[in-house]
Amino acid sequence: MTDHHPWRGVLVATALPLNDDLSVDFDRYAEHCAWLVENGCDGVVPNGSLGEYQVLTPEERSRVVETAVASIGGERVMPGVAAYGSAEARRWAEQAGEAGCRAVMLLPPNAYRADERSVLDHYAEVARSGLPVVAYNNPIDTKVDLVPELLARLHGEGYIRGVKEFSGDVRRAYRLAELAPELDLLIGADDVLLELAIAGAKGWVAGYPNALPRACVELYRAAAGGDLGTALPLYRQLHPLLRWDSQVEFVQAIKLSMDIAGRHGGPCRPPRAALLPGQEAAVRAATEKALAAGLG
Repeated sequence: MTDHHPWRGVLVATALPLNDDLSVDFDRYAEHCAWLVENGCDGVVPNGSLGEYQVLTPEERSRVVETAVASIGGERVMPGVAAYGSAEARRWAEQAGEAGCRAVMLLPPNAYRADERSVLDHYAEVARSGLPVVAYNNPIDTKVDLVPELLARLHGEGYIRGVKEFSGDVRRAYRLAELAPELDLLIGADDVLLELAIAGAKGWVAGYPNALPRACVELYRAAAGGDLGTALPLYRQLHPLLRWDSQVEFVQAIKLSMDIAGRHGGPCRPPRAALLPGQEAAVRAATEKALAAGLG
């Protein structure tokens, strides 16, 4: 991570600790951000999907960003600023800037299946906040696919500096590098980390470091550095957990792994329901196996 590229490196899409009454435990969140950095992570992405931003009040959402900045410094904090309306997303970007952040992450319009013109207008509006914008491509959940040609256009217009790529299609990395070589590719799904790292990704917006930061950072550094002798065995060991990041129940799974690892994952707000017994058993077994192997 550098001052000019604060989205590079391992940025953890932070899970948000909730109390038993489902209120946000801000003190615990501040401690979690600091713990992640102490364990080798470069920064955090609050108010992403893993942070349950959709079910936070505006006051809570603002305070999450301010808490992260107070804990580890604004240069290490890249908040998600997704919203149904472009004006609202721009306001969240402006709030991030006022809090001291150096970049923001933005989904395309996701209230409906937006066309290309709407996508361009949406990113143009949020870029007016003055902060660098990292696009977040998640066609699985948003139904809007930021294909390489569209990303190249967004970058060419000056609206985005990077993209968190969650399509799962690792072939896109090479097409994107041809069309927009200056656009930074960020790994957006834990279970394609190795494939995108060796394809030239400059960072990882990561889920599982919430529970196992040191092992995940070691994996990323080895993969990005081309050290496949280290990366491949570690990737195989961690993949039974990493693949949960691409499942519907990813928040519940990662929070459960955090609990097992001695952190506080805790509950989720509705409508997210508890893991089914079989899912819980699978996450528990994979987490305990990783911890037993020393993958903290």
